[in-house]
Amino acid sequence: MENEHTGSRRNHWTFLTNHARVLIAIARDPGIRLRDIAASCDLTERTVQAIVTDLETDGYLTRTRDGRRNRYAIAPGARFRHPAEAGREIAGLLTYLVGPLADPTAPPGPGGSDGVAEGRALPLR
Repeated sequence: MENEHTGSRRNHWTFLTNHARVLIAIARDPGIRLRDIAASCDLTERTVQAIVTDLETDGYLTRTRDGRRNRYAIAPGARFRHPAEAGREIAGLLTYLVGPLADPTAPPGPGGSDGVAEGRALPLR
């Protein structure tokens, strides 16, 4: 007999929220398009747009126009919202998952907007 702990519903949970996934995608590529975030996170563009608006409104990132595209910058010192992680900066999690965060004032490097040569992974430290 299936219950709430063994049923098929319980097999589809993940550790990261959609907000975290979107923030990680932006940390990997500050010039990423919303449609590319949507595709990589398996979300709709409308959902990604709402999440980016949430993140921007709450001070986790800033958005600036770069020609016809947006460029995002993760806010330095942004902290987790939940009381269990209160006082901890999100930069630690992003650095662990993505590698060192890009300097938002630096121009894109050769090979990609994240400054890493094409085909090379960001190192985890």
